[in-house]
Amino acid sequence: MGSFKKYIGDLFVTLRLYVAGGACAVFFIVSFFVPSLYEIAKLVFGVLVILLIADYAFLFFTKKVPQAERYISDRLSNGDENKVSLQVKNPFSFPVKMNIIDELPFQFQERDFEMTRRFSGRQQHLLEYTLRPTERGAYEFGKILLFTRTGLGLLVRRFEINADETVRVYPSFLNLRNYQLLSNTSVQGNGNKRVRKIGQSMEFEQIKDYVSGDDIRTINWKATARKGMLMVNNYTDEKSQQVYCIIDKGRLMKMPFGGLTLLDYAINSVLALNNICLQKQDKVGLVSFSNKMGTVIAADRKPVQRENILEALYKEKTDFLESDFEMLYTQVRHKIKQRSLLILYTNFESLNGLKRQVNYLRSIARHHLLLVVFFENTELTRLSGADAYTVEDVYVKTIAEKLVFEKRLVVKELLKYGIMSVLSTPENLTVNSINKYLELKAKQAV
Repeated sequence: MGSFKKYIGDLFVTLRLYVAGGACAVFFIVSFFVPSLYEIAKLVFGVLVILLIADYAFLFFTKKVPQAERYISDRLSNGDENKVSLQVKNPFSFPVKMNIIDELPFQFQERDFEMTRRFSGRQQHLLEYTLRPTERGAYEFGKILLFTRTGLGLLVRRFEINADETVRVYPSFLNLRNYQLLSNTSVQGNGNKRVRKIGQSMEFEQIKDYVSGDDIRTINWKATARKGMLMVNNYTDEKSQQVYCIIDKGRLMKMPFGGLTLLDYAINSVLALNNICLQKQDKVGLVSFSNKMGTVIAADRKPVQRENILEALYKEKTDFLESDFEMLYTQVRHKIKQRSLLILYTNFESLNGLKRQVNYLRSIARHHLLLVVFFENTELTRLSGADAYTVEDVYVKTIAEKLVFEKRLVVKELLKYGIMSVLSTPENLTVNSINKYLELKAKQAV
């Protein structure tokens, strides 16, 4: 069985051989009516058989085997273009043409992925392509298949390279550095300007000697009495604020836009925002919930916190159940004792949906600074702006405009109770969330 697979099972016939064989058959048919062509037809057929044997020998009776290796990161970034490289080498001394198939994970549903390259003798190529995963989880890559043909092009031999490996897809981390640069600019991605700080921080740093120009209100009289000279307290900017990102995993977060669910957009935004918060020396934490509590990570600013949050976000999945905001309020009161900035990623499709939960949001806002981040339905926005030509078009357009208007009413309803909000399209969620955080940070709102 092994010999059969080696010498027959990996053999394929090309279109060129079918054409050449058909031409020989036609030649023999014509020679039946013109006998003088019969010897020439036999000669042509003999040449074809010789070339076929030679092609088979070049492919199957050489001990050398083409080499291929896949280079890919052990982590892929969800929703981003991730680069994959293939190093392919032709070991033969003669030129060949290869059709290269990399067995991609089933999540991509790529049934016709193929690359074609020509190789001269002993040449190697570095081939690159990109993959854009749209869901988190484990992705299993399979073999690399090399369908090789010589310059004669009559036969093809398949070479299988064992390159099985499993790669995990994490929340979007490729653009974290870009968002770090964004946080240091004076004008953010959507045009919001940085806000001037107001007031004075009261985080104590040290006691130092008084010099001309120091605020006399900061004089430490006890230290002055002990030293016999004026001493003042020195304060620094408040940097250790607590920021908790709360992710709603309920059924409304299952809605897909651009291949990603709203939950994935929220998770990508949380990862980027937490990175900015740690850069600003704030403590960051994570809470997830649906009909029951999910992940709870206490706020901290240690370097390992970023990795802890990344691992937790990797495992989060949506539920098809209604989210329990009453339970969320109870757990927040129980687990988060210090006044913090709470950034709640959720979604409200109607004003009635908000009114069912607004009392719990108001209760949370009494003890913490609450920022509600929810999504603009881009499909409804597109329908509301489309031209209407039929009665059905008018009906669809009217309903879409009504639902889009309700999103604006949700913002006003939250503002009426003193709750801040961000209404954002899914693709701009990360930038808008970072902008709002920087604005609150500059105002020292927490």
